[in-house]
Amino acid sequence: MEVEKLLSDLIRIESVNPPGNETGVARYLKGLFDSVGIKNEIIESAPGRGSFIAEIGEGDKRLLYLSHTDVVPVSDGWDFLPFSGKVEKGFVHGRGALDCKGLAAAEAQAMINLAGSGKLGGKLIFAAAADEEVGGSMGVKYLVDNFKEKISADFVINEGGEEPACIGDGVSHFIQVGEKGICWLKLRAEGVSAHGSLPLLGDNAVTKMAAALTALTEYRSDTVLIPEVKVMLGEIARLAGLKDRATKSNIDRIIDGVGNKTFGAYLSAITRMTISPNMVCGGSKTNIIPDRCEADVDIRVLPGQDEQYVIRELNRIAGNVKIEILRYRAPTFSTSKSEFYRLMSKTLKQFVGNVPVLPSISSGGTDSGFFRDAGIPCYGISMMTVDTDKSLAQSVHGKNEKLDVASLRLKTDFLVDLARKYLGN
Repeated sequence: MEVEKLLSDLIRIESVNPPGNETGVARYLKGLFDSVGIKNEIIESAPGRGSFIAEIGEGDKRLLYLSHTDVVPVSDGWDFLPFSGKVEKGFVHGRGALDCKGLAAAEAQAMINLAGSGKLGGKLIFAAAADEEVGGSMGVKYLVDNFKEKISADFVINEGGEEPACIGDGVSHFIQVGEKGICWLKLRAEGVSAHGSLPLLGDNAVTKMAAALTALTEYRSDTVLIPEVKVMLGEIARLAGLKDRATKSNIDRIIDGVGNKTFGAYLSAITRMTISPNMVCGGSKTNIIPDRCEADVDIRVLPGQDEQYVIRELNRIAGNVKIEILRYRAPTFSTSKSEFYRLMSKTLKQFVGNVPVLPSISSGGTDSGFFRDAGIPCYGISMMTVDTDKSLAQSVHGKNEKLDVASLRLKTDFLVDLARKYLGN
């Protein structure tokens, strides 16, 4: 089977989370792996919430290829059917193509290719997990807590790498070594209800919330320059022909000098705490002054910015609202000064040429945090071709998600070669 056909099949199996229904994807993978004689199993944390695990090879060394099979919901306005899996004009179309069924397909295809090419001198494990999009408690966290021996490895390859960036006359590729922390909040504004025709008799909770959200939108957080980002920004400044060394005071000047809006948004996000109010609910009827309004806010933090820091900042800037933390996960990191990172960098350069391969951190979160918390190094890849349409980045959790076949094949070839190098034949 060609890897693009495999991805097309995965996309057609709807696994929107919530509710998930990832077992359907796991069963498809089981049928595929059974047909080629690869040892595998499905582990369900609850009915319908299945994660798929497979393994090949024997030996002391262990490498884990990780991905997830759930996808986020779709909205209206797509130019094609979100779950068609259509392969056309060099692209595989549909929800999950980029996040993260494309990686799942590449990892599955890489394992199948390796299984047919001779024995490995170590063990390669493939885990396609449930529930990443809603926190991972029914997916990777469940596996780590209950079946750690099945997925333990020397290091893990997962999603999370940035797409290659063309800067000046050069290009850089990235390997993710860490990710920002997650702090999701619920804000509550309270007021007094009254008839909508007599606003002076009421206390409008919606306008209170509007003022708080405006303040959050206008807030500019302190700049944080962690070592991995400083290294990356230094190389990016060089490629862009800038003479500035990366410091807290000139980061924005470097970002502006790069001249790449999409990449600039990413650089801005990994150098400061970000606040994004994304859901608001208030009022019950047009002619009733609302006495309650709620907003869900997505905050991503860097090292040194914990829950207490977030609460202090929001109390200072948002004013007259109550704050409840819904979910918090601290930032996590794996060192770039390891044999695993060096092997990944060397292998990647064999496919993309002798260009900079830089450590990066993710502005969002992945399942890698559960492994890092368990003491297992994790590294994220993207493996996109240089000429990929940069607008595709906006389709992740957005509309018209698709992945080009060339990038999908690049991921597969990289994964095959990396396993051969680390595990041997």
